[in-house]
Amino acid sequence: MFISKTRKYKSSMECSLKPNDIPMEVYNNTVDTINNNLKSLHRYVSIKKKLLGLDEMHMYDLYVPLIDTVQEHIEYDEAVKTVKEGLKPLGKEYLDIFNEGIEDGWVDIYPNKGKRGGAYSTGDYDTMPYVLLNYDYKLTDVSTLAHEMGHSIHSYYSRKNQPYIYSDYSLFCAEVASTTNESLLMHYLIGNEKDEKRKLYLINQELEQIRTTVFRQVMFAEFEKITHESIENGTPLTGEDLCKIWRNLNKKYFGPDMVVDEEIDMEWSRIPHFYSDFYVYQYATGYAAAHSFANAILKNGESAVEAYKGFLKSGSSDYPINVLRKAGVDMTTPKPLEDTIKRFDELLDMLENV
Repeated sequence: MFISKTRKYKSSMECSLKPNDIPMEVYNNTVDTINNNLKSLHRYVSIKKKLLGLDEMHMYDLYVPLIDTVQEHIEYDEAVKTVKEGLKPLGKEYLDIFNEGIEDGWVDIYPNKGKRGGAYSTGDYDTMPYVLLNYDYKLTDVSTLAHEMGHSIHSYYSRKNQPYIYSDYSLFCAEVASTTNESLLMHYLIGNEKDEKRKLYLINQELEQIRTTVFRQVMFAEFEKITHESIENGTPLTGEDLCKIWRNLNKKYFGPDMVVDEEIDMEWSRIPHFYSDFYVYQYATGYAAAHSFANAILKNGESAVEAYKGFLKSGSSDYPINVLRKAGVDMTTPKPLEDTIKRFDELLDMLENV
């Protein structure tokens, strides 16, 4: 707030969004669209409570799987084949680059002594992309391979088509390509799964991804909006105030079937993203943009693929909103998020009918 006043911005939010030319309506639309569709999240809580056979649903019950984790051992070569099948709608050129990455050693596959955990994609303008994995033969590792190769192929296209200065992409766009790959893979896996138990597991995986990446992150974004606006309006906030705001948001988002224990009131204090102002909403916008791309690719084929590749090639040659809009995804409208919620509702229908 101090910086926004000193730099003559109207608000903390404007100060944070202006450098990337993100209109404030994008942030406000995101919060409003989710608030208008909270009944979908309430329905998820209600279905999960019923399927788990609980008298009372507490916040920690959200993390209990609806079905035992499917035990399997997927060899890396099999994972590569599965991801390629899922990404087939992206066409030959994209799959050729994917194959090049696998065969030319982009990927450091297995855990090793002294190797850091997790997964990421990196590299420089004049190098190949590098993918760090810690492959552990699980279905989640297959999804991680699709995700990280999405980042790397985004970087590949961007570096090949942009001068150095524009070859990187903004944080607002950073998770779009990786999540588009995951979305296409999940559509393929759910659509082709014949085993009822595995299908239920996959449906729940995607539901949880939308719950945590869209609904939960927008709740975080609303918390930031409320707290900044409160202080801007001259109302200082104590720890007690912050706990109360957080509690009320949890009650609103998770609905009447959720018991909000007092211990959850303090959760805001341990979320590291709050120390990077107005950052978390980009998880939800990125997921929604990716879902829109995946939908268009599956529905419209080659024309949508060409538009999507245009996005991958753009780097930061324009502001992120414009880069996405040129490729057919307008984040200044509620449509991308509404489409994501529509998918969430479809998955809930499948969950009730499996």
